[in-house]
Amino acid sequence: MLSASCHHATTSPRPHHREHTQSARRRCGRGASISGSQRVKPTVTSRTRAAHPATPAGAALRLYGRRVMLRPLITPDFTAFSEVRRRNGRWLTDWEPLRPAASADPAENADAFARRCEVRERERSSGNAYSFGIFVDSIFAGEVNLNGVTRGSMQSATIGYWIDRAKAGHGYVPESVAVLTRFAFEELRLHRLEICIIPRNDNSLRVVEKLGWRHEGRAERFLEINGIWEDHDRFGFTAEEWEERAGEYSRAWL
Repeated sequence: MLSASCHHATTSPRPHHREHTQSARRRCGRGASISGSQRVKPTVTSRTRAAHPATPAGAALRLYGRRVMLRPLITPDFTAFSEVRRRNGRWLTDWEPLRPAASADPAENADAFARRCEVRERERSSGNAYSFGIFVDSIFAGEVNLNGVTRGSMQSATIGYWIDRAKAGHGYVPESVAVLTRFAFEELRLHRLEICIIPRNDNSLRVVEKLGWRHEGRAERFLEINGIWEDHDRFGFTAEEWEERAGEYSRAWL
């Protein structure tokens, strides 16, 4: 199973001057991914993070890696979402929080899925969370989420993800996390990201291993997963590390 826990989920370019970054973004449009010769590395400092709490939002938001495209899910995605979730139900259950008994399953109920999309859109609009579907060759394959966005003195968030078992093992999740990491540091100007993983979830641990995130320790009985308070290993990555390794990420994933 490949899934990382987080507080919300149901579940690195040539250096250029800042003015070059801004002009490239103007050419690409708000929220667009900068690739190839236009991929740039903006200067990220505590001052720019505090002064630019950017919150790109809306279903039009697209983020790109070498093989994956990330975008918010919308109501017409229900059929694809439902098919993937149903097919992977048993594979995902052990690694996700229980759904409240009285709530409808978004994978089974189109209205519940529509409400889920509306909630995620409000979270994006308020800058509290950014949830994306993972698309491979334009086909829905899973989700990756930036949750619990905290501003002020923390400037942090957590990342969670899950993937269709049929797509696991091909590097799509590390690539998606790399894309979201770039978005978090270069667009949202966050300072720190965290991924929390149940220690026995070997597939998910390989994601942070491939990406080189730091193991910061183990939180005992950290999150209630499938009805059990599970320990989680916590992995961190900061803006300073992104500045040092953005080129490496770019060559490998972006």
